[in-house]
Amino acid sequence: MKKLFFAMLASVIAISAMADDKVVVPDSTGFKFTDTKEIRHTPVKDQNKSGTCWCYSTNSFFENNHCYYDKAIKYIRMDGTINFAEGGAAEDVPYVWRKYGMVPNDVYTGMTYGDKKFDTHELTTLLSGYVGTINKNSRGKLTPAWKDGLQAILDSYMGKMPESFVYEGKTYTPQTWAASLGLNMDDYVPIASFTHHPYYQPFVLEVADNWLWSSYQNVPIDELLEIANYAIDNGYSIAWGADVSEKGFKWRNGYAILPVKKEVPDAAGTDMARWAQLSDKDREAELWDIKGPVKEQWVTPEERQEMFDNKETTDDHGMVIMGKAVDQEGNKYFKVQNSWDTNQLYEGYFYCSEAFFRAKTLNILVHKDAIPAKIAKKLGIKK
Repeated sequence: MKKLFFAMLASVIAISAMADDKVVVPDSTGFKFTDTKEIRHTPVKDQNKSGTCWCYSTNSFFENNHCYYDKAIKYIRMDGTINFAEGGAAEDVPYVWRKYGMVPNDVYTGMTYGDKKFDTHELTTLLSGYVGTINKNSRGKLTPAWKDGLQAILDSYMGKMPESFVYEGKTYTPQTWAASLGLNMDDYVPIASFTHHPYYQPFVLEVADNWLWSSYQNVPIDELLEIANYAIDNGYSIAWGADVSEKGFKWRNGYAILPVKKEVPDAAGTDMARWAQLSDKDREAELWDIKGPVKEQWVTPEERQEMFDNKETTDDHGMVIMGKAVDQEGNKYFKVQNSWDTNQLYEGYFYCSEAFFRAKTLNILVHKDAIPAKIAKKLGIKK
């Protein structure tokens, strides 16, 4: 198989599944996870000092050069009233695939000056200042020079994209190489679950990183969870956008859960006396000092919507769901591949409870065959 520039194989492509029932024993978290299903996938990536998790989760490191350019064009067209930043969404991958094609990592890494890991802080700071200046100082007709300047910045920091290249003895363009991979981007479906839009109809998700204004299929939350389970059970991994700013998201400890909110100890006895002496920071830490499986919130669609509307649930991060597991009490989890390197308890993976997924998922991207037939029919998706 070609050495891909992207990790699409680790995100939304159907490939053979493994079920090794591997037991993972933590050091001191109190959780013991048993993997019950795992989709074959490429290794964990490290996005390092870049804000492009959407690239790593859907794509390893995608043709970010193109997305920066197209974002800037749209930013100027909208008079600077939309977000211009590194953030994006899984739907950016099919967009660039169709418009620009793909290249192997051996041909184009997107890194210059001998860098081994991405650090895009300087680049994004420069780009933000550049497009902001163009927008602020534009008077009437813009000259084409600003686009040339934008491209020059990208080429300097990321390298010039090849118009053609030789790979494994064959000559390709980015478009012909993408075509050679045999993937149809129209087979991948973005899905979300919100009550402020009608179910079973497409809608534009109102988050800043959806700069493409991509449409999502809207399903009830029970069906979103059903799709996720069906996908993994049938050998399809999932590109997953979620809120990871929750207190129950413990990256270093390897789990994400949504505990039922703890109550402050009652005012009687020495327990309250000790509690009163703690600092606010210590009280907060004690409330979230989780020693193992706990009772979790199973949110309603209305509660989930309220979390989104009041900014308690935010569009934070893109990852890959590539397996399933249970803990020692039989609670169900999804196994997730992250892009924050491997220096963590489970070497770059963590376990997300179904309760956390249900409450804190912003969106998913799956192959159409990963959607149960009865739901696909409601959405008008033909398999």
